[in-house]
Amino acid sequence: MSRSTDRQTDPAAATASLAAEAALLEGRLSMLREAIDSVDARIEAVSETLRRLQRSATGPTNGEAPARQASGAGLDPSKTGRA
Repeated sequence: MSRSTDRQTDPAAATASLAAEAALLEGRLSMLREAIDSVDARIEAVSETLRRLQRSATGPTNGEAPARQASGAGLDPSKTGRA
C-alpha cells in the first residue's frame, strides 16, 4: 500500500470536521458583529456628546466671542519655552 492511500481521509469524517469548523467560525463571526455593533453605538454616543459640547461652547455669549477652553492637546509655545 502506498503512502498516499494511508493519508486519505474518510469523506464523512472530513465533512463532519469542516461542518464543525464552519459552526465555530459562524459563532466567532456573530461575536465580532456584536462587538462591532457595540463599538458603533459607543462612537455614536461620544459623537453626540461632542456635538452637544461644541454647540454649547460656540453658543451666543451676549455678542462676545466664546472663551477658549484649555486643552491638554494644544500646548501654548510661549508657556513651554518653545517657539
